[in-house]
Amino acid sequence: MKKDILNEMLKSAELSKKEFALQADISYNTANNWNDETKPIPSWVESWLNLYIDNQSFKKLKSAIKDSGACE
Repeated sequence: MKKDILNEMLKSAELSKKEFALQADISYNTANNWNDETKPIPSWVESWLNLYIDNQSFKKLKSAIKDSGACE
């Protein structure tokens, strides 16, 4: 994963790097130091963010369904 893709995914997830670091239980400095040359972004980050984004979408959908009264 390239740094620009990471930044796009964080934006899509509505997460700052600091919030991501807290959620992923890593230090902010670690996430902030990732780059495309000397400190590559670990492979697990992309799948973690995809799952986070999907989970947020499902939470919004669940809330919308609940609010609409469709489950009653």
